[in-house]
Amino acid sequence: MRNPHLQLAWGLVRPLGRIAYRREIVETEDGDVLALDHVDSGPPPRPRLLVLHGLEGSSFSPTTRGLILRAVRRGWNATALNFRSCARDLRRPRRRIDNRRARLYHSGDTGDVGAVISLLSDREPGAPLVAAGGSIGGNVLLKWLGENPSSPRIAAAAALSTPYDLLACARHLESGFGPLYTAFFLRSLRAKAVSVSRRFPEAARRIDLRRAVGAKTFFDFDDAATAPLHGFEGAVDYYGRSSSLAYLPAIAAPTLCLTASDDPFLPAEVAREAGTRASRAVDFRLLASGSHLGFPQGAPGRLESWAEETAVSWLEKRIG
Repeated sequence: MRNPHLQLAWGLVRPLGRIAYRREIVETEDGDVLALDHVDSGPPPRPRLLVLHGLEGSSFSPTTRGLILRAVRRGWNATALNFRSCARDLRRPRRRIDNRRARLYHSGDTGDVGAVISLLSDREPGAPLVAAGGSIGGNVLLKWLGENPSSPRIAAAAALSTPYDLLACARHLESGFGPLYTAFFLRSLRAKAVSVSRRFPEAARRIDLRRAVGAKTFFDFDDAATAPLHGFEGAVDYYGRSSSLAYLPAIAAPTLCLTASDDPFLPAEVAREAGTRASRAVDFRLLASGSHLGFPQGAPGRLESWAEETAVSWLEKRIG
């Protein structure tokens, strides 16, 4: 399976085991809520893996579940953080749960991640806490690590298929197969922009809803909705302040970055630049093939994600 688009498609539709999550609702400082989905293998001091999903994903996303299943096989505990507006009803996974505030989430929002890391670390002080993120989740994780280089809370981290430069990735997706992928994500993003505008007058004043609903590119949508809703001056300001590329040199925690040169979402030159910028604490691996959160490995009919297994194995070695 050498075609990157086929690899990406496999990553989305591959069969995975069911996970019986235990949901915890956490109040945020600004009066909103976060849904944490836990899998408990046993009491501390077992290691705990925190997983951050990608754009418009959730704890039900294939990469999230794949990472958690590999952690559970090792006897670890695991937690999936659902970004605001992304949590799904555990009984009816197709139904999303609305947040309470006039905001959603974005690719550089590290505030909620930091709060959850503090919560888990304080709750289980004797248990190693490791983290992994896929796609946008990887960007958020790397940005938090760069913002908090002296924090001892994360013992090790792994980021898969990270869009290190959000502006470059947004422009890259405006050609080739990019518009097809963009249209897939924009369906739900437009609906969220409409929903938050209808529920909150403050959001309606900030979002240019006509432009957001008519947007055909990530840049146009983010310029009309994501950026103004979350206090940025526009898409360029949002991308510049949220991209993990600028934070890679400051990372001090042991961190693995797995990126494929044929990732349809990421220009190869950006991946190479990220590798040169990363600190010595980062094990940066640029693979020739793997696509975006694909990396299938094995015999036909028995394919598994090489990246997920490599990431969890790497984290396991870092915590002994």
